Amino acid sequence: MRYATFSLPADTQPRLGVVRDDTLIDVHALLSADGLPRTLAELISQGRDSWDRLAHLIKQALGATPPASAVYRGDAVRLHPPTGRPTKNVVCLGLNYISHAKESAQARGREFKIPEAPVFFTKAPTSVTGPTDPIPWDPSVTAQLDYEAELGVVIGIPGKDIPRARALDHVFGYTIINDVSARDLQKTHLQWFKGKSLDGFCPVGPVVVTADEFGDPQSKQISLRVNGVEKQHSTTANMIFPVDVIIESLSRGLTIEAGDLIATGTPEGVGLARTPQEFLQDGDLVETEVEGIGVMRNRVVRI
Repeated sequence: MRYATFSLPADTQPRLGVVRDDTLIDVHALLSADGLPRTLAELISQGRDSWDRLAHLIKQALGATPPASAVYRGDAVRLHPPTGRPTKNVVCLGLNYISHAKESAQARGREFKIPEAPVFFTKAPTSVTGPTDPIPWDPSVTAQLDYEAELGVVIGIPGKDIPRARALDHVFGYTIINDVSARDLQKTHLQWFKGKSLDGFCPVGPVVVTADEFGDPQSKQISLRVNGVEKQHSTTANMIFPVDVIIESLSRGLTIEAGDLIATGTPEGVGLARTPQEFLQDGDLVETEVEGIGVMRNRVVRI
């Protein structure tokens, strides 16, 4: 399944949708069953039996022509973050691609060392925004607005001390995250939270692809373009710590919960590490893409 959350121009109430080809289908308008989840976050929290039940009902209904009242063109709706605003911070990984770890060390004049364990930090829930929403930029707050294309993991089954062999069983699905960053704030505050957590600094979407449909999370192309020019391109096979290791490490002594979001790190090509450095400007269009999920398109808007 490819789940989305959307609203209509005349009705801002978020709706649960499923994407089929180039159309978006309102799940509640498609189905007449009782007890359907109102949101994707609600579905995720209900557990695997509910996931399977809803997927079965949707596939069954789509075997026939869906009613016209349930079908929308993608350009006729507003897409929201698929799982809504998270209840907890988004967990992120720094330096999880060797190429990015090298360029980051060079940009800061430091000796390069491969991390011995996942480098975790977080972004505030208030940073989360939709896959087509603007990236707000206040030049009085930051002069160094940067981008980071990342594969996002949506946790489905809670757990603690999860072994690597069973880690992927806890994943509901995958999405795209742009870990927008204020590089000067990172340097000023000597840590990453503030510079990563400004409002609108975490576009997520456009959909969540369920784990069964997405397949191997370590075999996907990942890229980012600014105004049509490719700035990042790699494959998730190049992660230092793959998704199952990330979950194993994160959950050691710490409970992960249904709906938690994990951003798995970015490859080389960020603006900070370029020569000369390249930071985002007002009007720039940032396209973040992960194979098998789709593309987010967010434009920088000066505020």
